[in-house]
Amino acid sequence: MTYFVPAFAGLLTGAGLIIAIGAQNIFVLRQGIRREHVLAVVAVCSASDVVLILGGVAGLGALVTAYPEIVDVATVAGGAYLLVLAAMAARRVVRPASLDATGGAASAGRWAAIGTAVALTWLNPHVYLDTLITLGAIANSHGPQDKWVFAAGACVASFVWFAALGFGSARLAPLFAKPRAWQVLDTLVAVVMGVLGVVLIGSAVF
Repeated sequence: MTYFVPAFAGLLTGAGLIIAIGAQNIFVLRQGIRREHVLAVVAVCSASDVVLILGGVAGLGALVTAYPEIVDVATVAGGAYLLVLAAMAARRVVRPASLDATGGAASAGRWAAIGTAVALTWLNPHVYLDTLITLGAIANSHGPQDKWVFAAGACVASFVWFAALGFGSARLAPLFAKPRAWQVLDTLVAVVMGVLGVVLIGSAVF
């Protein structure tokens, strides 16, 4: 029971920061629906969160705070990348494709999917604010030992969320056999990524 409170606090805090509509979550959702390299994508996203969470707890949050220009560079780069992805999604809206659940649909390579997952995670400035700074600061408020229990709870939240999102979304595959469903999903992707990209760049420039 001694470690229950910080572990549960880490679980809830991590879930609150991770479970949000964003480019990374939408990509994992899409891969899950298409049943393409789901395990690899889920593993990359979860492992990246673990590295960032542990880094924040270990004190990297202080480095980012001391050198705010690092956040600005990541913000502009991440915003530009999101705008590119938004444009690609908008193009798919014009020329939608249906999902062939038997595997006949064109599939991106495993390394391409992994590369996209890495980029959407590490080029997203919010991930640094959420993990290195926010989670790192909250974890360190729990004391020298309990902070690692808190971090463990946050890491569990990441694994559970991405696994549920990636593998659970496969149940939607029959729905996305229709091109209209892909148009709706890609419209959502284009809008979310486009808005996030503009907001991120604007926050760094202005």
